[in-house]
Amino acid sequence: MNIVILAAGMGKRMRSALPKVLHPLAGKPLLAHVLDTARSLSPTRLVVVVGHGADKVRESVGAPDVQFALQDRQLGTGHAVQQALPLLDPSVPTLVLYGDVPLTRASSLKRLIDAAGPERYGVLTVTVGDPTGYGRIVRDAAGKVKKIVEQKDASEEERRIAEINTGIVITPTRTLETWLASLKNDNAQGEFYLTDVVERAIDSGVEVVTAQPDAEWETLGVNSKIQLAELERIHQRNVANALLDAGVTLMDPARIDVRGTLECGADVSIDVNCVFEGRVTLADNVTIGPNCVIRDATIGAGTRIDAYTHIEGASAGANVVLGPYARLRPGTKLSDEAHVGNFVEVKNAVLGHGSKANHLTYIGDSDIGARVNVGAGTITCNYDGANKHRTVIGDDVFIGSDTQLVAPVRVGRGVTIAAGTTVWKDVEEDELVLNEKTQVSKTGYKRPVKKKS
Repeated sequence: MNIVILAAGMGKRMRSALPKVLHPLAGKPLLAHVLDTARSLSPTRLVVVVGHGADKVRESVGAPDVQFALQDRQLGTGHAVQQALPLLDPSVPTLVLYGDVPLTRASSLKRLIDAAGPERYGVLTVTVGDPTGYGRIVRDAAGKVKKIVEQKDASEEERRIAEINTGIVITPTRTLETWLASLKNDNAQGEFYLTDVVERAIDSGVEVVTAQPDAEWETLGVNSKIQLAELERIHQRNVANALLDAGVTLMDPARIDVRGTLECGADVSIDVNCVFEGRVTLADNVTIGPNCVIRDATIGAGTRIDAYTHIEGASAGANVVLGPYARLRPGTKLSDEAHVGNFVEVKNAVLGHGSKANHLTYIGDSDIGARVNVGAGTITCNYDGANKHRTVIGDDVFIGSDTQLVAPVRVGRGVTIAAGTTVWKDVEEDELVLNEKTQVSKTGYKRPVKKKS
């Protein structure tokens, strides 16, 4: 089977320089969703028809299994499919999809493919309460499809028909070239409609069959930012329902956004307004507080992530405590039972088993052993203005508040670092490190007072 995806339109109503099919839904372009569905059907040839913003579209979704056909002038859907014909295998049917219709399920498309078989012309239709604006499916007295008529060309009687054309069709490819060549643009839009091929098929003695999707929203397209937002909510509610069915506790299914894949173990609980991007895995008994953003991360069993924590490109072991207001940046690895608290940032660093940095700390490019206590206000000075350097801290080190560790530096096992110390030289095991200070006290001191006006 060939699959052709029409993605040449400008999308004027989007009011954006970005090609319509590249606007994101759930974190990836509309067209990427359609391509994913198409690939699930294992096509022998996959062709995307591009036009407006063609270079951007190619750059965004280009892949070894995708071929591109260029529609220089947007003269209608029939004209668009014509551009793809040289790239198709004429011996197998062709399924036509749309780059701005992202939520069609493969199961609905398979139903259409099975109904059409290799020789029939298949149309995915849907019956709606308000068909205004859509092409109507006109049937004869026996219930067979006679033609598809567009809203602007329909009679009053035809406009009352509730069964509409979704635009998604499957057709024998060998005869498609002839049918497309015979299309005329004598209609209200002055375009060559793919819908007119139905009549050509019937005139050729080809049976036209229909199938309907599992849900009406599968056929909804995007022509404006309002419609894009509506589809986003539909998609996110579908994702939320799947999570609920899998046993995940969602405090409010209407307030979760998954912009990638989210895999959850048993007894996972997610509070409101959390965003998951890329590939995220949550093991059993993970609890996530409100307003967290987690991207490309793996979280171990029993870990608690408190409110407003941001995680990107990081992993946390079992029974870790994070946040609130913690930030894990790429390359961070937290071992079991580690604690990273409020306003602590960790980047490209490893924290060993049971190590803790609970307050107001920056840990970058570091290897920290087990059972290390990092006091409030500690920073690793990892950047010399040109290069990054690592800090290595052994097990059972106690780091007092307001400590600066100037990398590259190594601190041995069991070291105690006094509060307010700057460490710029390596320290051997079990030593006490401090910068000598003199404290002066004066008696009889009086604070200045504000002068009365």
